Amino acid sequence: MPILNKDMTLCISLAGRPSNLGTRFHNFLYEELGLNFIYKAFTTTDIEAAIAGVRGLGIRGCSVSMPFKEAVIPLVDAIEPSAAAIESVNTIVNDDGTLTASNTDYEAVAELLVEHAVDPASSVLVRGSGGMAKAVVAAFRGAGFDDVTVLARNEQAGSALADKYGYRFTADDPAPGHAVIVNVTPLGMSGQDADALAFTPAHIAAARTVFDVVAFPAETPLIRAARDAGTPVITGADVIALQAARQFARYTGITPTRDQVERASAFSRA
Repeated sequence: MPILNKDMTLCISLAGRPSNLGTRFHNFLYEELGLNFIYKAFTTTDIEAAIAGVRGLGIRGCSVSMPFKEAVIPLVDAIEPSAAAIESVNTIVNDDGTLTASNTDYEAVAELLVEHAVDPASSVLVRGSGGMAKAVVAAFRGAGFDDVTVLARNEQAGSALADKYGYRFTADDPAPGHAVIVNVTPLGMSGQDADALAFTPAHIAAARTVFDVVAFPAETPLIRAARDAGTPVITGADVIALQAARQFARYTGITPTRDQVERASAFSRA
């Protein structure tokens, strides 16, 4: 990492609960590629002032996490299709005071569905209705999936999400049998939900692909159960690494190699 200097380019994250994942990921690649950049995580109680600071101070890039993904929309100048499609932002790029918003979560999920050759004719069950669920459900729609059910405890949010993309909604666990099951809830995340299994063993056994968007830990109970059953998986670690790599490319103009992304992801979790 270069010694701090007046010409150093600053990128930041804004989150309700900042973590070191993005900070370590981006700074690892800055150092490896010899870039005069630095990345720092922040939180705020005044999102309007924070985005004004991004613009006014010439902060190059800003990652946006909950609860700010929708609140920043009226504060930017342009919105790319990835963010407009789901009305949710996770990335802002500052070009000489012009702020452009995108959603690399959406892009990462869409790319992983192609990379893992998930068949668009598959029946899909998505558990969750929050901000990240928007990116996931929209990515399935964009990839041509027609048979998707949104499962959520919050009936209002879940039904609204399903209706937006022409999918079904249920508040009750359906019978096993979906080819693709996707967890977009905190179940399995480090903390109070660390031991929770997002789907029953019967749902896992019936699936051909198990997708857990929980990024930390990478090996959630759901992913471990799927691996034990010999079922192909897509992990939250895959999503967060790919979306961060896309942010990195937007901020720096450099696309890291797959090997660099994997090593930066491993470093961010060390």
